[in-house]
Amino acid sequence: MSNHIVEISQENAQALLIDESFKRPVLIDFWADWCAPCKSLMPILETLANEYAGAFLLAKVNADEQQAITSQFGVRSLPTVMLVKDGQPVDGFTGAQPEPQVRELLEKYLPKPWDLQLQSANELISQENYAQALPLLQQAYRDSGEQGNIAIVLVSVLIELKRLENAQQVLETVKMADQGPEYQNVRARLELAQEAGKAPEIEALEKQLAEDPANRQTAFLLAVQYSQHDFYGEALALLYGILKLEMNFNDGEAKKVFADILAVLGKGDPLAIEYQRKMYTLLY
Repeated sequence: MSNHIVEISQENAQALLIDESFKRPVLIDFWADWCAPCKSLMPILETLANEYAGAFLLAKVNADEQQAITSQFGVRSLPTVMLVKDGQPVDGFTGAQPEPQVRELLEKYLPKPWDLQLQSANELISQENYAQALPLLQQAYRDSGEQGNIAIVLVSVLIELKRLENAQQVLETVKMADQGPEYQNVRARLELAQEAGKAPEIEALEKQLAEDPANRQTAFLLAVQYSQHDFYGEALALLYGILKLEMNFNDGEAKKVFADILAVLGKGDPLAIEYQRKMYTLLY
């Protein structure tokens, strides 16, 4: 039996049926050996418990052996399934049900995948591990249909990673109804970051490149400066532009800086994935 499935006795009933339900939903399966529908339902419940990997606890109550518990929950026929949340039964059914119906019941009370991704991202943010939090937040943002609370956390991380243009794009998707104190706070942080501007050496090179856009050496030097100040998106865009025209520019230095930035970003970073694909198309 897995960690997500337990057998209930008089000794553990309070801890596992009631106390545990304040931490996560508890699905109670009242069954008996003589009950044929119970035996067809139980594998479905066990499969779902393992699939959801601890998002809920499956608690199996043998109605013949645990008559006091069965009576306490008012069970009159078998199988009976009850979902307990915060100490109270909130849903359930009697009789064997097909897997889609059981899944539908569960999903009304279980956290959505993007809620779990947001939770994992917040744990990484608390450790200041913004680069690892970013792909989780971007996935949660997409999967949730650009949910406002996730957008605000995503903008905050993008600011930390100095991806200010991306942060601005995400911030603009936040609906008026979600523009509360947290939104106002992150908007102010973004405005301050934008006003802080870039290092003088970057501004000088940007000016030179604007005057002579075809100068690959200036573009390369600016890309290096961008990378040193964590403006990775800007750096990769410039380097990719150079590599499209001259793969071995500066005796391969442009390609090396490009690869170094991808290594810093890490394999799971969406920006790294985007430019890895672009480089692949150039090479093959």
